[in-house]
Amino acid sequence: MTRGSGHREALLEGAIACIQAKGFARTTARDLVAASGTNLASIGYHYGSKEHLLREAVFESFRRWFVPLIEAVGEPGEGDPLERLRESFARLFAGLAEHRPLLVAHFEALTEAQRNDELRRYIAERYDLFRAALVRAFERAGGSSDLDVEAIASLVIAAIDGLTLQYLLDPERLLSVEELMRPLTAGVATASAPRG
Repeated sequence: MTRGSGHREALLEGAIACIQAKGFARTTARDLVAASGTNLASIGYHYGSKEHLLREAVFESFRRWFVPLIEAVGEPGEGDPLERLRESFARLFAGLAEHRPLLVAHFEALTEAQRNDELRRYIAERYDLFRAALVRAFERAGGSSDLDVEAIASLVIAAIDGLTLQYLLDPERLLSVEELMRPLTAGVATASAPRG
């Protein structure tokens, strides 16, 4: 690794730490330098501006939070897709406390995306990937051709975002994985049942 690439990575990691600790809007260039162990000139050299570095940090924070969910649901393999979804929810819940700063950055990115077209497109693409992974998982479950798996996938994504937000606001009131899966399992079973 060259010294330059080391500074670039250090700046990105420092920016991720800053937006998780202070937020996107409150992070200063001096915060970035202190967190990365670099200097002010490095920001301009590697990223062009503080704003571009922070945007990259938001992208990376979002990727670290969201992409593992896509991979967990969409990974190929045998077995009931609903069971794999249950396992994904379990993994999600198990990591909520550990990833709390990342979750805050995720929601801040959603807000920032309303003023940043590049970020909005990036996040929208990641949601599309997640929806497609869920659709593939539900299609592997088989069942009625009337089953609107894309609608179910969209509802699951909405549930994940909503549950994450509920956790950030009041973790004690978050339902268990089993409590959440019961109505989803029942709904998929009803929709998949042969009609006649």
